[in-house]
Amino acid sequence: MDIPRPVWFDRARRRQQLDEAIARSQQAAFGFRSMPAQEKSDWVRRHFDRVAPRYDFMNTLLSFGIQYAWKRQAIRLLGLQPGQRVIDVCGGTADLALMAARPIGPRGSVVVYDINMAMLRHGRPKAAGAGNGARIRFVQGDAEAICFPAGHFDAAMVGFGIRNVTRIRRAFGEMFRVLKPGGRFLCLEFSKPVNPVFRWLYDVYSFYIMPFLGRVCVGSWESYACLPETIRLFHLPDELSALLAEVGFQRIAYRRMTNGIAVAHLAVKPEREPPAPG
Repeated sequence: MDIPRPVWFDRARRRQQLDEAIARSQQAAFGFRSMPAQEKSDWVRRHFDRVAPRYDFMNTLLSFGIQYAWKRQAIRLLGLQPGQRVIDVCGGTADLALMAARPIGPRGSVVVYDINMAMLRHGRPKAAGAGNGARIRFVQGDAEAICFPAGHFDAAMVGFGIRNVTRIRRAFGEMFRVLKPGGRFLCLEFSKPVNPVFRWLYDVYSFYIMPFLGRVCVGSWESYACLPETIRLFHLPDELSALLAEVGFQRIAYRRMTNGIAVAHLAVKPEREPPAPG
């Protein structure tokens, strides 16, 4: 079994994951594996089909439970209000959606939107067992072509899922489209730890210990070797902020958590569309 060397790729390699680079090369990456762009969604689907039954357990185990603190803080930063409509893109097993359902209250609603039916199936029982689960609806769909009309939601969020989308800018553009003017946006994603010593420890843990636990607990080394690979190809916070600005978002900011392992990116759709050039 070949174990890849822990490496954080440079800006040029990260830019190869952007839509225009994929359009030129017709190649996309899932972890360190390169494949025809049209095949990536199938790779992602098979990956999450494998991990869905123990997805929540493994996330809790591998993060030592810290993932819940990250998600709670991110929801607080999003600043949801009673009665709002929220879409949770790549929402999977509905952790963020369940947390969002509390501040929006009984008049609000959350749509969990995910391309993978296996993940949605494991999210539905969690929502049904929660006191606010009636506010949550599950919809299967592609983040690059969201099936809701423009201006439908007060808030849009994506948690630890945008790395797996083939065309990231297109997906952000779709979230921008379905937001109302003034709507708020949250992207919670993994990133590069700031402290070099902490980063080295994180590399050792994520490239060697996490895949071992994946093999023991899920029967798949590959599924949990792929996770740290996708993180090291993903855009750094300043790069992601620039991408959100290109899409049209304003008031863009980010908050690092746990030395930068996770980052909450926040933005707002402007109240008025910018005037057309010329």
